[in-house]
Amino acid sequence: MSEYTRRPGDRKDGRLLRTLPAFNKFVPYIMPQRNDRFVHYEEAFEVTAVDRRLRQLRTEGYKGIGMLHFIIATYVRTASMLPGINRFVAGRRIYAHKDIEVVMTVKRELTIDATETTIKVRFQPTDTIFDVYRKMNEKISEIKDSDDNNGTEDFAEVAASLPRFLLRAAIGVLRIMDYFGWLPEKLTDVSPFHGSMIITDLGSLRIGPVYHHIYNFGTLPVFIAFGAKRHAYEINRHGKVIDNKYVDTKMVIDEGIVDGHYYAQLLRAFRYMFEHPEILETPPTKVVEDIR
Repeated sequence: MSEYTRRPGDRKDGRLLRTLPAFNKFVPYIMPQRNDRFVHYEEAFEVTAVDRRLRQLRTEGYKGIGMLHFIIATYVRTASMLPGINRFVAGRRIYAHKDIEVVMTVKRELTIDATETTIKVRFQPTDTIFDVYRKMNEKISEIKDSDDNNGTEDFAEVAASLPRFLLRAAIGVLRIMDYFGWLPEKLTDVSPFHGSMIITDLGSLRIGPVYHHIYNFGTLPVFIAFGAKRHAYEINRHGKVIDNKYVDTKMVIDEGIVDGHYYAQLLRAFRYMFEHPEILETPPTKVVEDIR
């Protein structure tokens, strides 16, 4: 990826896409809120090959590597080929994210009373599943091993301590600043509403996925939820009953950033990587940059 250089009209967290077709530029004016533009998508990904390879990697020393790491690595790799998925709409304009940032909620313990927080991990389009494994584990360990609040929690505590009328006014000011791209980087760096994609692993809770709304505030265009692995006994082309494994996935995506054909390309790429998981173990041979 070439070095990012800001130009007039760009934001701190992304560059304005100036050569988009006129219709694409028009859409945010017809559907100004992100929840006006969201589309639901559901797919059961066949993960027999992925599950087999992840088990091998765990025996090779990658303790705890799992479906979460694989899906994030798949998203990062897809963004290296189809950079349009890493766009966002803000201030009724369409931008390309400066980085690939994945947001996730983490509970410090799997108990009802345990506190939860959000983490944001920054990736490069050349990252492999091993890079994803390392970066995610470092961030999660940092949260779970510390009793101190992170930046997100610190900001939330300060904001929640304000009287209601002041808090409401402050949020209004933040929305205006976000519209024009005036929010300071220190704030967007800790904001769980600013990033490329947000993901939730409901398989760790042994339940199925849900459709989770995307937020009107911030820049997140994609929310991915996936559930617990399940078995399905099916008949193959030779008439033999086989045990296939699936992971149910639900996505809520902003159709303001790309069209349906582009998303179809994204989902085909996802399916291919689920069938050939070894692809994610080496960097891509080429990184495609978004339009100017």
